[in-house]
Amino acid sequence: MGALWIVSRNYNGELPMPPIVIPPLVKMALGAAGAAAIVHWVVKEVRRINEEIERVSAAPVFDRAQRQVMPTLRRDPGTGDWRLM
Repeated sequence: MGALWIVSRNYNGELPMPPIVIPPLVKMALGAAGAAAIVHWVVKEVRRINEEIERVSAAPVFDRAQRQVMPTLRRDPGTGDWRLM
């Protein structure tokens, strides 16, 4: 702690640089700008996710006859490996 005190103060006891004083109005303005940026990003993400969900839900659905023709992966009971059947 003593070494930090020596580095952080001059010989006459003054701080080497005055503390940065930010007025409360500037602090509130910076906070509001940050909050607005976060809200803007969240709204963009929600819209992007909703568009993706709508795109996937609007995709054509296979009927049962087409689904039966397509191969599926099934586990082989003897070896435990997945195989196309």
